Amino acid sequence: MPRLAPLDLKNLTPEQKKVADSIVSGPRGALRGPFDPWLRRPELADRAQKLGEYCRFSNSLPRDLSELAICLVGRHFKAQYEFYAHARLAKEVGLSAEIVEAIRTRQTPPFTRDVERVVYDFVTEYLETNRVSAPNYKRAVDALGEPGVVDLVGVSGYYMLVSMTLNVFEMPLPPGEPEPLA
Repeated sequence: MPRLAPLDLKNLTPEQKKVADSIVSGPRGALRGPFDPWLRRPELADRAQKLGEYCRFSNSLPRDLSELAICLVGRHFKAQYEFYAHARLAKEVGLSAEIVEAIRTRQTPPFTRDVERVVYDFVTEYLETNRVSAPNYKRAVDALGEPGVVDLVGVSGYYMLVSMTLNVFEMPLPPGEPEPLA
């Protein structure tokens, strides 16, 4: 049960409506996930959705690697909605179902490409220790370049914000969908 009653989209303030219209008319096409809570603070919603649009749709990483990082963050924080949405997206952009399932069940994924393992090690190490070791940092720079590592940090950090929002406000999955994470 969500902690906040859903906003009545017919009774938004002008500021809320402007941001909501921007989100709906952009690549997301709808208000889902963290946007209902964020719209209570339109400036936060606007800034967060712009950062999210960059992180999800415009960063330098291949989409499958971005989605790998997002799934790792969602799994770590047990953000049900985040994992539900991005596990599907990850598979749509080419991440194998076996990798997604391994992340869901907290197993080491069966990677087929070295760069997947690099992203996994980088993000997982940070989530477990709040740091990235020199060897994992070097491997990431070698595989992704400095701009790619900056984008990996940005994507991961943005989805930490999304995870916290979804978890704190107990945002529900669509009706009838089971929670993917135990």
